Amino acid sequence: MRITDLEHIDEYVWRVDPREDMLVPAIIYADTPLLEAMDDKVLHQSMNVAKLPGIVGASYAMPDAHWGYGFPIGGVAAFDPDQGGVISAGGVGFDISCGVRTLHTGLNRKTVASRNTELADALYSNIPCGMGSTGKLRLGDAQMDAMLRGGAQWAVAGGYGESADLERTEEYGRMSEAQPEAVSRRAKERQRKEMGTLGSGNHYLELQTVAEIFDPAVAAGFGLDVDEVLVSIHCGSRGLGHQIGTEFLKEMAESAKVFGIRLPDRELACAPLASELGQRYLGAMRAAINCALANRQIITHLVREVFADVLPEARLRLLYDVSHNTCKLETHVVDGESRQLFVHRKGATRAFGAGHTELPGALRDVGQPVLIGGSMGTESHILCGVPRSETLSFSSACHGAGRSMSRRQASRTWRGRQVVDELAARGTIIRSPSPRGVAEEAPGAYKDVGAVVDTAHRAGLARKVARLTPMVCIKG
Repeated sequence: MRITDLEHIDEYVWRVDPREDMLVPAIIYADTPLLEAMDDKVLHQSMNVAKLPGIVGASYAMPDAHWGYGFPIGGVAAFDPDQGGVISAGGVGFDISCGVRTLHTGLNRKTVASRNTELADALYSNIPCGMGSTGKLRLGDAQMDAMLRGGAQWAVAGGYGESADLERTEEYGRMSEAQPEAVSRRAKERQRKEMGTLGSGNHYLELQTVAEIFDPAVAAGFGLDVDEVLVSIHCGSRGLGHQIGTEFLKEMAESAKVFGIRLPDRELACAPLASELGQRYLGAMRAAINCALANRQIITHLVREVFADVLPEARLRLLYDVSHNTCKLETHVVDGESRQLFVHRKGATRAFGAGHTELPGALRDVGQPVLIGGSMGTESHILCGVPRSETLSFSSACHGAGRSMSRRQASRTWRGRQVVDELAARGTIIRSPSPRGVAEEAPGAYKDVGAVVDTAHRAGLARKVARLTPMVCIKG
C-alpha cells in the first residue's frame, strides 16, 4: 500500500478523511512495515465501508487486515439503527462466529511432551477435520432448531461440557433472539452431520506452551503460568454459516435498489437494520453464532475425552471463547453520547476492558481475554482488552496474523509434506488429511503475528499478556 495515500496520525494510526461519498473517516492501525505490506484493496474497501448508510465513528482496519469479501478481513464498523443504519452479510463474513476458545490443561510442557505423538494421533482420530468432515452427531429437525436457539448452553445440557464453561464464553454460550426459522432448509441440511468438527482452511486445534508472560498481574488473573500447556480450538459455524452468508448476500444485493441504497461495491450488499430483510438476517446470523458456540463446545468435550484417556491427570478448564466474525448490538459512546450500535467485526475480536458489565465476574476486574491465533507452526498470543479501545475501535482488536499471500500462491510455493517435515524438525507435530491444505496454510503465507500483536498493544487496542508456542497442530 502507498503510505502517501493516508495521513500519518501517529506511529500506529493512519487516516483518510471523508471524501467523495464517505460519511466517516477510514482509519488503519498499523506500523509502517505492516501498512506497506497491505494490499491497496484494504484501503479501498475500508473507504467503501465508510460510505454505507448509518455508519458512525469511522471505518476501522486492524493491524492484521487484508483483502476480503466486501469488508476487509480485519474490518470493524458500527451502525446506528436510528440513523438508517444497515447490516451487511459481507461485513460479518461467510464463516459466521468463527472464533477461538482456549483451555488450560494444568500440565507442564515436559509432562505433555512425553505423550506428544500419542496425543496428536488420538486428537486427530477423535476430532473430525478437513473439507466435508462429519461427526458422530446427527441432528433431526427439532434438535437442529434447539441447537440454533441454545448454542453452547444446548450442548452443555446435552452432556457436552460443564456449566462452568458457559461463564467463560461470549454471551454466556447463547446468543439471544436467534431465529432458526430464518435459516434455510439447505443451510440446516449442510450442518446436520457437521457438529463437533473442525472443518478446513485456517481452522485448527493446537496444543501450545506458555513461553513468555508480558503482564504478570493480568496473567495471574487469567490463571496463566510459564510452561503450562494450553489447548486452542479455532473453528466456526461450518456449512451452515457459509450457506447463510451466501443466500443473504444474494438477497441483499438484489434488494439494494428497493431500499434506495447505492452500493459502492456489490460485495457490500446490505439491508436497513429496521427492514424485514435486515431483521431476518440478524435472526439467522444469531442462530449461526449459536451453531459455532455449540460446535466449539462439543469439540471441547471430545478433547477432554482424549486427555482423560491419554493424560488423565489433566484438568481442562476453559480460559475463554471469543468470536471474530459477528455483528452485535452493543452500547458505545460516540461524541459524548451513549448509543446502541450494531458493531460488525469481520476478522476482528471484541476486546472489552476491565470493568465492562458484559464480562463475567471472574474477569471483570482484569479485562477480556483476546485470543490471537498465529499461523500453523508459529506463535500465538493472549492479549487483554483495555478500556481505551472503546474510543479507538469500538472495543475491537486484531484476530490473528493475517494472510500475506493467497492460498493459490501458497500452494504453488510449498508442498504439504515439506511443511510437515520442516515443522517437525522445529518440534511441532502436524496432523492433517490434506497436504494441499497444509501447503495453503504454510507459516510463510502469513504476516508476522508478533509484529501484528506489538502494533495492537502499542496502539492501545489491547494489552499483551502471554506468548504461546505450538507443540501439536491438528489442521483441517
